Amino acid sequence: MRCHLIAVGRAKPGPVRQIFDLYQARLSPPLILTEIEDRRPLPEALRREREAELLLDALPRGALLVILDEQGEALTSPGFAEHLGHWRDRGTADLAFAIGGAAGHGSAIRARADFTLSLGPMTWPHLLVRGMLAEQLYRGFSILAGHPYHRE
Repeated sequence: MRCHLIAVGRAKPGPVRQIFDLYQARLSPPLILTEIEDRRPLPEALRREREAELLLDALPRGALLVILDEQGEALTSPGFAEHLGHWRDRGTADLAFAIGGAAGHGSAIRARADFTLSLGPMTWPHLLVRGMLAEQLYRGFSILAGHPYHRE
């Protein structure tokens, strides 16, 4: 199963990018990152809808789509691993995670989403969420493999 991360914005070199790169490299196959951006000054509602279009355009055909949103389902790491295992075992070829911009997710991507995931009720910097998600993917697949990385 190929895992994709489609995110609004571009990460510059630095500590936040290094965290993402560390866990991206540990995943096999590596997490595929696609960054989208529209720099036009738009009102928040239009920006949200435009970013949703760009995220959906970058989505691999037939991919199972998980959007990250504070209103989504908060899972434990073993619970997340269980979802990953279910998606893998049902033959999902491409699993895509979408991180929206500061305005949140637009209606089109919310309607297309197969699952909405929350990393907790707090608001996190979107660039930091990339590294947090990459680490949880590594942890989840480690749990499924019986690797000792995750200790309960």
